[in-house]
Amino acid sequence: MVRKNAWLKLDEAETKNVFDYNDDYKKFLDIARTERLANQEIIKRAKENGFKDLEEVIKSEGKLEKGGKYFVNHKNKSVALIVYGSKPLSEGLQIVGAHIDSPRLDLKPNPLYENSGLVKLKTHYYGGVKKYQYTTIPLAIHGVVYNKDGKKIEIAIGDDINDPVFTVTDLLIHLSRDQQSKPMREAITGEQLNVLFGSIPLKDKEKDAVKENILKLIKEKYNFEEEDFQIAELEVVPACKSRDLGLDRSMVIAYGQDDRVCAYATMRAIFDVENPEKTALGLFMDKEEIGSMGNTGMASYFWENLVHELVNLEGNYSALDVNRTLKNSKVLSADVTVGYDPDFADAVEAQNTAYLGCGIVVSKYSGSGGKGGSSDANAEFLQEVRKCFDDKDVTWQTGELGAVDKGGGGTIALLLAKYGAEVVDCGPAVLCMHAPMEVTSKADTYMCYKAYKAFMA
Repeated sequence: MVRKNAWLKLDEAETKNVFDYNDDYKKFLDIARTERLANQEIIKRAKENGFKDLEEVIKSEGKLEKGGKYFVNHKNKSVALIVYGSKPLSEGLQIVGAHIDSPRLDLKPNPLYENSGLVKLKTHYYGGVKKYQYTTIPLAIHGVVYNKDGKKIEIAIGDDINDPVFTVTDLLIHLSRDQQSKPMREAITGEQLNVLFGSIPLKDKEKDAVKENILKLIKEKYNFEEEDFQIAELEVVPACKSRDLGLDRSMVIAYGQDDRVCAYATMRAIFDVENPEKTALGLFMDKEEIGSMGNTGMASYFWENLVHELVNLEGNYSALDVNRTLKNSKVLSADVTVGYDPDFADAVEAQNTAYLGCGIVVSKYSGSGGKGGSSDANAEFLQEVRKCFDDKDVTWQTGELGAVDKGGGGTIALLLAKYGAEVVDCGPAVLCMHAPMEVTSKADTYMCYKAYKAFMA
């Protein structure tokens, strides 16, 4: 395939659109630090764009309006945005499905301990991470705690410039001969990913005086006890803000671009969809980084249950219409893929990998080895996607996730394809994927938005 650099195709007006789009994208990333925060921000913006709560519509109106815009908040961790079309649901939905969770560190149920005058928090890493990358960087803590009175306490420490931050310590270079002789994955172990949390002792306390002081501060500032950590949901994420990368400001470097780059594009795209023929559906799912399991992941019945609700609101409900809606749907599995980096050229096959700046990437298959764990899109659907993108002047390329036998990965694609829906993975190329700070091309993120809008409109 002859790749086209997206920047060279942009005129002055659209180049300005690219930079404006990415300025707002960075603001979104700095707010949507976790799946809960992404959920809140998507719903907030959806309301501002005229979307109604589907649960309220079910209770009050009991039917869908042609061109109506609706949202579903699923357990504060996943979201669906819907624009109801003029054709029957049984003819299928036009779906773009992204995920809003990202690799991070989660606090363990009993995280707090003191050792040698330092208080630390024990963590369990979430998703695929290179553990050494989480040492010596500023970290923030976000999440929710319930105290014994049942009050929900929202925690957000480390993102504001006036907040303290936290870190995971590492060994000084002068004494790290043994550490550096170990394989990379063993140089920092999971049980060493402990977050440094405080060091001032409470006066007149002999045992765990620093820990007692920390607990005192927690009680005063946040009104919960050590016991409440056991039922808390607290996530540790990089405290670094999203920034422009490159002297030409052509790229974005930020935490959580896998996969909030696709989530943001999906959100912006469906906001612009008006009166579609087929119903447009944007999915923003949790738990993809750990296999999409659980009641907020794509492997749950959330999507299927939602289709049941929509078919019922349409009138003349039947299981057959639900099955037809699922089977006849067409889906872009909105997720990122690897971008070519000349410093790690042997990890990919240059002719079939994606390149930054060359537009959104269509990935026929993902998986690993012999395409294990992939839905593998068919030629008929790929032709539809190509025509859709070409007709709307979307710069696109093909790519696969690394050279054969080098590794691989999966997406939510196969979990939608199991219903018989047509599905293909489609998202931007990323450098440093799953690192605390990831890199995308601004041209690619914008083409992502154009592609998803073209597909759903």
